[in-house]
Amino acid sequence: MNGYHANIPAGSLKRLCDEFKKYNQISPELFDTYHVKRGLRNSDGTGVLAGLTRICNVHGYLINEGEKMPIEGELIYRGINVKEIVKGCQKDNRFGFEEVIWLLLFGRLPNKDQLEAFNAILGELRELPPYFTEDVLMKAPSPNIMNKMGRAVLALYSYDDNPEDTSIENVLSQSIKLIAKMPTLMVHAYQVKRKNFDHDTMFFHPLEPAHSTAESILATMRPDKQFTDEEAKLLDICLILHAEHGGGNNSTFSCRCLSSTGTDTYSAISAAIGSLKGPRHGGANLKVMEMMEYIKKGVSDWEDDEEVSAFLEKLLKKEAGDRSGLIYGMGHAVYTISDPRAVILKENARKLAEKKGMLDEFKLIESVERLAPAAFAKVKNNNKYICANVDLYSGMVYKMLGMPPELFTPLFAVARIPGWCAHRIEEITTANRIMRPAYKAISQPLEYTPLDQR
Repeated sequence: MNGYHANIPAGSLKRLCDEFKKYNQISPELFDTYHVKRGLRNSDGTGVLAGLTRICNVHGYLINEGEKMPIEGELIYRGINVKEIVKGCQKDNRFGFEEVIWLLLFGRLPNKDQLEAFNAILGELRELPPYFTEDVLMKAPSPNIMNKMGRAVLALYSYDDNPEDTSIENVLSQSIKLIAKMPTLMVHAYQVKRKNFDHDTMFFHPLEPAHSTAESILATMRPDKQFTDEEAKLLDICLILHAEHGGGNNSTFSCRCLSSTGTDTYSAISAAIGSLKGPRHGGANLKVMEMMEYIKKGVSDWEDDEEVSAFLEKLLKKEAGDRSGLIYGMGHAVYTISDPRAVILKENARKLAEKKGMLDEFKLIESVERLAPAAFAKVKNNNKYICANVDLYSGMVYKMLGMPPELFTPLFAVARIPGWCAHRIEEITTANRIMRPAYKAISQPLEYTPLDQR
């Protein structure tokens, strides 16, 4: 076995871990002693104010005389409620993700001529550089698509003639190119994964520049390239709803944090992908679908509220599921009464669930949404507002669209990159200061001991 594939012997690894544990414990009480805002959150759960933005407002509660008051959630892109964006596109029976990209980047909705020209630009830029798939994706395949997308974005640095230029003109150009290429990166990385880890056939369909982003994803993902307009429009809504969620979400904050150092666009976006990959962030939709499989197997009558509630209580008590004590897809850091993204997805997914013969499963998810708050109150003895978040329904939508589970989070990344890029540009142009929070050192002074005296 060569050095790269060699592993640390089990006994040696245990001794190393034991050595680490002896000197690296921090008492939880110390965080309160020093008033540390863990997770950069205040004691009431609100986020620590770290900046200003014109890009997005995530509105889930009001503060009245120091008390948090729950309200129906709102998601606002550049001053426009996302509900109105979705309604407008549905009224005209057209795709909306591309105009959302324009809105997030430039600050206003495009007119018809601007949108048509922008769509053409995106369509032409979706192609990857010559031999990129062979040289970057196929020579070092990954079983995790998010991991491969992050590495691929970093690799695109080498194909850029001016990668370090942080002028607005150059960063905007880089951003539009990455936004256009991200769906192709995802699909090609998935095809390579199929061949190398699933031992299945991979296929690469030619891109159609006239396709919308949603149409392009479905056409290149499916062996026969066939999809319905209803399917594409539902995926388009998913992309719209996931495109942006404020500067404080972890992946966007990661992008802004790296951007504050003056680093290149590829490094900042790759960091955001790495953040989104985590199960506490973008990976949550996959955890929802895993949880639903546990529920489907553990509940004999899906229409029996008492049986469903009993199983949800088992999840919270760590007696079932993945033993995490979580009901995935329920609860949010900002939203209290409702997550508008979940509301919109739920409204638009029901018809497709009926057509796909998946209405029973869809209704089971609705039951989880309806019954989980009472289960939380009973088990946790906590009556705070808990609503369904977007992850409760997005995984189900992707499943209905025939997307494999390993693409649930990558689809989130494809949708979110416009928001990342908009925040990167805003950080560069308005903040102009490297992020540098403080950590309190609690280690005790030690004298250096010579090696022969230890």
